[in-house]
Amino acid sequence: MSVHAAGIEMVDIPPGRVTLSDRRTQRSWAVEIGPYRLAVAPVTQAQYAAVSDRRAEAPRGDRLPADSVSWYEAVRFCNALSEQSGLTPAYRVGTGDTVDRVAAADGYRLPTEAEWEYACRAGTTGPRYGHLDDIAWYRENSDGRLPEVGTKRPNAWGLGDMLGTVWEWCWDLYDPDVYGCYRVLRGGGWFDEHWSCRASVRRRSHPTVRLDDIGFRIARSVPR
Repeated sequence: MSVHAAGIEMVDIPPGRVTLSDRRTQRSWAVEIGPYRLAVAPVTQAQYAAVSDRRAEAPRGDRLPADSVSWYEAVRFCNALSEQSGLTPAYRVGTGDTVDRVAAADGYRLPTEAEWEYACRAGTTGPRYGHLDDIAWYRENSDGRLPEVGTKRPNAWGLGDMLGTVWEWCWDLYDPDVYGCYRVLRGGGWFDEHWSCRASVRRRSHPTVRLDDIGFRIARSVPR
C-alpha cells in the first residue's frame, strides 16, 4: 500500500481475468486485466475539497465519501489530481463534454468496470467477499445516513467499501446502443437493499447525475 496525492492510499492490483455478466441481456463476457493501482476507499469529502477547491454536496465530515458528484466531475477531479501531481492527465475533455481516454497517460482515472469487479472480488467467486454486515453499509445497518469510509472490514486485497456506502462511477458506457451516454455504476449504496450490494450488480446513470448515494474511487495504470 502506498499514499498518493491528496493523501489517497492505493494498492497494487495483480493481473488476472474476470467474467462480467448482465442480468438484463443475459450476457456474459470475459476480460483480461493488466496490473493497475486502485484506491483503498472512495474519494472522501476532504480529498475532494483539497483537489477541486469545493466540497461535494453532502453533509460535512472529512471521512465521509464525496457523494453527489457527477461522472463528469469525477473525471475532472482525476485530471486535476494528475496535474497537481505532475502526471499526464488520463482524459481529454473536449467541447460538448466529450471525454476521451489518453491511453499512454500515467495520471489518475476512474477504474474500468472490469477492473472494479475484479478488485471487488479479490479472488473470491461468490456474490460478496464476506458477510454483508461485516463489509458494507447498506439500508439495514446505515441508519439512513451517509457513513464514513474505512469503517467496515476490507477485502483480501485491502480494499474497503467496495460494496455499500456509495455507488461508484466506472469509466465504461453501460450499453451505448440502448442507453447512449449512460455510464456504469457499481457496488451498491448506503440506502440500497442487500441484493444491490453484490460484486456483479450493474447500474447505469446519465453522466451529469448527482445523487447522495453516488461517489467514486480512483485508479492509476502501472507504467510498463
